[in-house]
Amino acid sequence: MKTRHFLLALLASAALMATGQATAQQQQQRPIRLVVPYAAGGPIDVTARMLAERVKDTLGTVIIDNKPGAGGNIGADFVAKAAPDGLTIGIAATATHAVNPWLYSKMPFNAATDFAPITQMVRVPNVLVMNAETAQRLKINTVADLIRYAKANPAKLNYGSGGNGSAGHLAGELFKKQAGIFALHIPYNGGNPAQLALLSGQVDFNFDNLATAAPNIRSGKLKAIAVTTLQRSSAMPDVPPVADTLKGFSIDTWWGLVAPAGTPHDVVVKLNQAFVAALNAPETKTRFATLLAEPVASSPEQFGAFMKSELSKYEAVVKATGARVD
Repeated sequence: MKTRHFLLALLASAALMATGQATAQQQQQRPIRLVVPYAAGGPIDVTARMLAERVKDTLGTVIIDNKPGAGGNIGADFVAKAAPDGLTIGIAATATHAVNPWLYSKMPFNAATDFAPITQMVRVPNVLVMNAETAQRLKINTVADLIRYAKANPAKLNYGSGGNGSAGHLAGELFKKQAGIFALHIPYNGGNPAQLALLSGQVDFNFDNLATAAPNIRSGKLKAIAVTTLQRSSAMPDVPPVADTLKGFSIDTWWGLVAPAGTPHDVVVKLNQAFVAALNAPETKTRFATLLAEPVASSPEQFGAFMKSELSKYEAVVKATGARVD
């Protein structure tokens, strides 16, 4: 009888262990949801899909979930409020985690405390561009030329952007402040209309995304005066940084990966290792180069410190513009 009870107990224990192992395997097989807070087809979405494909061997299936709206706030808020189990992660971008907290009068999440950084993904330089004919007529070839002309001809220059509070608007205001010049800001309903205005000569200069401006730069319709990163961009190494003339000037577009705050450290480390390996792969760098995007892999601590510094920087920039979204 004792032997029979022992065997039954042993069988029950084995069954329990098997059930536990099956549950663990099912948990590991559940796909990871990567929330992109913007519409499908844009650079952020494209790079997220590239990485999702590259990490499937280490993390399993990663499903891209596009949740656009409110300048990225809807998707970011979804991530902030998700269970901190590593199965929901998302994109943190310049807008959602550095600009919007100062631009929107009410935010559904706290950019500084509601997320666990995983790694930065990408940096895309912005570029100061002029209509090539205008630049030739005004004899402007460098940042110093532009500043000199603006000071000699007060209130004659204007610049366009994709709207109040957009990256182009904030870059323009920071440039004006550091250069000590005035140029009238003309907001348009999006980046494409702003570029068309520049091409047609309605505005004198823009700060545009390098990926968007590159085709017209290469065709000779636009003149690239300077990039907005601290160093030269590998995409256009002949174009100097604004920082060569205005020390410390830096305002580029970036995005990275975050999880909900409270996600276990070991889970964050596992995610970081997989995505960093994917970012450092030569194939990734080659594919990102077609978007004029530079992969930037970092530790969770490095990305967290970077986002904190960007949040602080944009507080001053946004407040200087007076732009608000209510």
